[in-house]
Amino acid sequence: MQILLGIIFHFIGGFASGSFYVPFRKVQGWSWESAWIVGGLFSWLIVPFIAASLTVPDFMDIIRGTDGGTLFWTYFFGLLWGIGGLTFGLAMRYLGMSLGMSVALGYCSAFGALVPPIYYSISPVVGKVGIGEMMSSSGGQLILFGVLVCLAGIAICGKAGTFKEKELDDATKKEGVAEFNLTKGILVATISGVLSACFNFGIEAGKDMAAVAIEYGANPLFQNNVIFVVLLWGGLTTNFLWSMLLNYRNKSFGDYTNQQSALLRNYGWAALAGTTWFMQFFFYGMGESKMGNGASSWILHMAFIILVSSAWGLFLKEWKGVSRRTFATILSGVGVILLSVLLVGWGNSMK
Repeated sequence: MQILLGIIFHFIGGFASGSFYVPFRKVQGWSWESAWIVGGLFSWLIVPFIAASLTVPDFMDIIRGTDGGTLFWTYFFGLLWGIGGLTFGLAMRYLGMSLGMSVALGYCSAFGALVPPIYYSISPVVGKVGIGEMMSSSGGQLILFGVLVCLAGIAICGKAGTFKEKELDDATKKEGVAEFNLTKGILVATISGVLSACFNFGIEAGKDMAAVAIEYGANPLFQNNVIFVVLLWGGLTTNFLWSMLLNYRNKSFGDYTNQQSALLRNYGWAALAGTTWFMQFFFYGMGESKMGNGASSWILHMAFIILVSSAWGLFLKEWKGVSRRTFATILSGVGVILLSVLLVGWGNSMK
């Protein structure tokens, strides 16, 4: 029953993540960076603070009482993840939801599986598996096979993007994805996928805070909410600095007070996008607390996001006008990536 509840919570979190970018499409008259950081303030500062206030007693006391090393690594992984989150938004901007999320999250699951064992080979930790041990075990070999399958799926998705770029004129491409650019999109999706895996590492780094939260009387379902506060401060730092730089370079600071751009509507849609984004990890934390396996939880989370975002991509007609060959190629690529995610999760469960 606990595993079933974990899967349900992960599905809700995956649905939130796969859907969060939809409200951003409703923001009009603002530059991308202005909408992104307004949403980000809700994602990474306001809503996590509210969630922790409601679910973890004296959460700020827990943070203040945590040793500096734990806080540093949790925040540091948040900084790295913030770069991944920033480029994740750019991947949606240039590739659309179905292709952008499939490529970015494919890389995310692959590197999320590979980076920890490589790190533990360099800096051994009791109870953690290094890359050498991983390669000699059946579970580890299955994970590595899953990573190869994932890369094949990403290549298929990239091929579908190439077909789309050749088949459609600019007007038709921009009808589905306003700023479609395959080269830029694949580049930023790759960076995003690699660095977004750092979110899971940040959760692991902050586990001491979650343990204290339970001692303070927090429901174990919500134990990770105190970690998210510190972890997302790192993400906010990266995204805020970059968005302000873009505001300065593009002379778009006026967006925030531009009466010609339906201000209330824009703030509302951006706030909804940001709140929806955070809900993915609110429910991810609940799912992870039920399943008890951080790696497998992360992989399951990725699978649900890819499914939901692909469905949104079809609903929003991002592949409208392409040939049957191209449509079949993108569906095949998404299917292969999903298969790889399940293989990696299966391998993790065998370790």
